[in-house]
Amino acid sequence: MEIRNLISEKAHRIFQARRALHRIPEKSFEEEKTSGFLARALEELGLGVKTKVGGTGVVGTLVGKGSGPTVMLRADMDALPIQEETGLPYSSEHPGMMHACGHDANMAMVLGAAMVLSPMRKDLRGCVKFVFQPAEEIASGAMEMIREGVLEDPKVDYALGAHLWPGIPEGTVGLRPGPLMAAMDRFDIEIIGRGGHGAMPHLCVDALDVGVQVVNALQRIVSRQMNPIDPAVVTVGSFQAGSAFNIIAERAVLSGTTRTFRRDVWEGWEERIRGIVEGVCSSMGAGYKLSYSRGCPPLVNDPGVTKRLSKIAAEVVGDSRVVEPDPTMTGEDMAWYLERVPGCYFFLGVGKEGSAPLHNSRFQFEEYVLLSGVEVFCRAVLDLTQSEA
Repeated sequence: MEIRNLISEKAHRIFQARRALHRIPEKSFEEEKTSGFLARALEELGLGVKTKVGGTGVVGTLVGKGSGPTVMLRADMDALPIQEETGLPYSSEHPGMMHACGHDANMAMVLGAAMVLSPMRKDLRGCVKFVFQPAEEIASGAMEMIREGVLEDPKVDYALGAHLWPGIPEGTVGLRPGPLMAAMDRFDIEIIGRGGHGAMPHLCVDALDVGVQVVNALQRIVSRQMNPIDPAVVTVGSFQAGSAFNIIAERAVLSGTTRTFRRDVWEGWEERIRGIVEGVCSSMGAGYKLSYSRGCPPLVNDPGVTKRLSKIAAEVVGDSRVVEPDPTMTGEDMAWYLERVPGCYFFLGVGKEGSAPLHNSRFQFEEYVLLSGVEVFCRAVLDLTQSEA
């Protein structure tokens, strides 16, 4: 009850922080105002604060009275290039930018946990790291922070994170052991043909036609090369070719993404895609350039930590409101932390009739759900720091 009472006392500050952060959405690796706001808030709580970790990342460290494990609570900071249309009184002040994925909420929950736990140092064994990470939307920030030592000094023993999720009912907590979110990569293909007059195709190599065949062939990776019981996705989301109705295109540019829950499939995507592009282009007399960018591996929750969090979540919202969400093909670079230390990434339900999805200009939610996220974080920290890492 002490935790719940503290959260209730600080609810207004938590909501104020979320609204302040919502007003100042910033691009990946450009979260200067955001990181400044968070650093000041952590310093006011008496925490040790490091800034510019992995670019614009911020880390606040709370040291308990006794020795014990270190628990990391992680939130992402970046926003999306979307013009906000919510009509909220605290809407984005930055034209063309919006916290349309709830990262303002994720930050407010971790900052709220810092507000609640900082006066409870005497009850803590070990340490808590409050980690605010840049560039989740481009799947780059986690590795930058890891390279700069965010999991060390003190060594992190458990990693926790949370995300608002419209796919489960408002007020629920979603936890799933094992794979929860997919590996996510990007590919860009340039097809090089020979342009010419639309009436003389025999003198040309039509890059547009080659591109069409490449797209069709890429779709067959999933339908004919993958085990049908293992979900996988190859999506070509952009196809640019041609300049006029009577000119055969000399160049075509395709961009897309791959998704899978299996690490071995993730590691083999580039080879499969290159083989198909090379084969199609060779057979049609075209050249090509392939750029393949690794995003992040599958996000896999530790079964033991997830079980402990499920019990804690039931104490917070009730047994009937703890659900097991379906795995999702969206990616999340929290996966890089969970590859290195045991932990859990969970969802907070914000779904209700008529609600907008994530990455939508009208996305919004009821703020009271943040208090459940803060309480799960705080109870989990107290539980995990009492255990042997």
